[in-house]
Amino acid sequence: MALALHVCDRALDAARAAARFIAAQAQQAVAARGRFLLAVSGGRTPWLMLDALATLDLPWSATHLFQVDERMALAGSDERNLTHIRSHLLQRVPIPAAQVHALPVEAADLDAATLSYAATLTALAGEPPALDLVHLGLGADGHTASLVPGDAALDLTDRYVAVTAEYKGRRRMTLTFPAIDRSRRRLWLVTGADKAPMLARLAAADLLIPAGRVARIDTTIVADSAAAGLLARAPGG
Repeated sequence: MALALHVCDRALDAARAAARFIAAQAQQAVAARGRFLLAVSGGRTPWLMLDALATLDLPWSATHLFQVDERMALAGSDERNLTHIRSHLLQRVPIPAAQVHALPVEAADLDAATLSYAATLTALAGEPPALDLVHLGLGADGHTASLVPGDAALDLTDRYVAVTAEYKGRRRMTLTFPAIDRSRRRLWLVTGADKAPMLARLAAADLLIPAGRVARIDTTIVADSAAAGLLARAPGG
């Protein structure tokens, strides 16, 4: 299936629609393969989605949750994506702790840590790893995950996990394009008028922004009307 776009009136509606999509994918994955391998991105946009997901009936005992990206900050820091994933979702659902796979950003040897996380991916998702669903966000500068414009991680083809240069005051650990593109499905959640120019470029498969380089097959975009405001004028939109 090619790229599908769903536009909702409000950010809350888009978040709830994205949560329902995740729940449906979870049921399908467990029915087909006995477990659901989900990777969740950071940032503020997913918080409403995670709140909604916590109210839905998912096969949590068969779910493994990975992080798409994480900032280099201490455990419990408000800057850590995991802090908010825990408060909005994990503390509210019965997912086994051993099935929550946090990116090891506090490791002394970060290169070894990326290889360790990649090994966890391949142990559960195969080689090359095929996660069931990767949730992505979109930055106002066109970044996704922590694959930001100009970073060397954009060009990695032989690593599933990488450490980036400093971006907005923090280095990050992120899944790379090879890991994201090999997932069975991708879900973008994009809200807010500040994202409208980049969502238009994403929809047009603009390879000059990191988001535009992500695989489009088996991909769904859920956006609110503010973010989708320029799509009618986008090439191919």
